[in-house]
Amino acid sequence: MHNSGHSKAGDKTRVLVIDDEERFTKMVKLNLEGTGLYSVRALNESRKAIDVTREFEPHIILLDVVMPEVDGGDVANNLRARTATKDIPIIFVSAMVSNKESHSGFYESGGEHFLAKPVTTECLSGAIEEVLCKVK
Repeated sequence: MHNSGHSKAGDKTRVLVIDDEERFTKMVKLNLEGTGLYSVRALNESRKAIDVTREFEPHIILLDVVMPEVDGGDVANNLRARTATKDIPIIFVSAMVSNKESHSGFYESGGEHFLAKPVTTECLSGAIEEVLCKVK
């Protein structure tokens, strides 16, 4: 399937996944795109987050918290400091919190959304839809 890059009302939800673990980003891309609902861009170098976000124009970002180059908190702050990217919702993904602690694996704290690793496609998709419904 060819994605032309044009924005139309019926387009798939664009999801940017930023995580230094290549296996995780590949799995998320494969599983989310497999639903037929999403167009996913995987990024393993957090320092490129601003440029890729501007170019891809995601509807939502899945962002790892702990990364070697620039951590997720700094990436989020940089995105929120720019007019073009400040309103893109972010879901932080972390292995620091267990699924038991966060009930279904998805929770909100201080206005931030978090998903606990490991995460299922159903949980990812549900979290994405829940956050996007809140911002519409």
